[in-house]
Amino acid sequence: MSNHLSPAPKPSFKKELALFAQGFSFVAGLDEAGRGAWAGPVVAAAVIFPLDDPTLPQKLHAIRDSKKMTPRQRDAAFEVILTHARAVGVGVTAPQCIDRINIIAATRRAMRRAIDRLSPAPHHLLIDAVPLPTIRVPQAVFFKAESISLSVAAASIIAKVTRDRLMVMLANRYPDYGFERHKGYGTKQHRRALALLGPSRIHRFSYAPIKKLLENTQKSA
Repeated sequence: MSNHLSPAPKPSFKKELALFAQGFSFVAGLDEAGRGAWAGPVVAAAVIFPLDDPTLPQKLHAIRDSKKMTPRQRDAAFEVILTHARAVGVGVTAPQCIDRINIIAATRRAMRRAIDRLSPAPHHLLIDAVPLPTIRVPQAVFFKAESISLSVAAASIIAKVTRDRLMVMLANRYPDYGFERHKGYGTKQHRRALALLGPSRIHRFSYAPIKKLLENTQKSA
């Protein structure tokens, strides 16, 4: 028996085509980026592909879970998705709103906005991890969906690239934090910048590391 692990299967249109065969012409994959970051918005994306195109899997052969791709690969895949998708929608929820309504509610808000920007409107949704009980569209929610569904994998790339680009823009407005490098996640560089500068207006003040920093600052004042 071989001790080598087999490579993880690539995402496919298996779930989408099963739904297409049931009469759901427009199946949208949904995913988000930035839920675990300490700063910046959470971004969601929704992608519908023309499932009646038999050449589509070949055109999208490089698409997979955005976390398993390099920034350069994601940027290239982003353009491929925009070229071949029937519809793409993006939704953004600001950090101030995340603090006000919590990250899960903020993620759902971003997902709703992404769905609202789809034309045509979706007949069915495939979603990574976060159900949308207020959306009156049939939906299937499953974990690691970006590793299973090509539509969700594409949405993960659109969300990630869009958010990364937003963080690079915000780095110009809030220099010295290194947002262009860590994109708001809790890296050592980010921790050092927070210790030196304190939180900026785009930090998530409801998040435990930022809360703790503020409490320590108040105690030492």
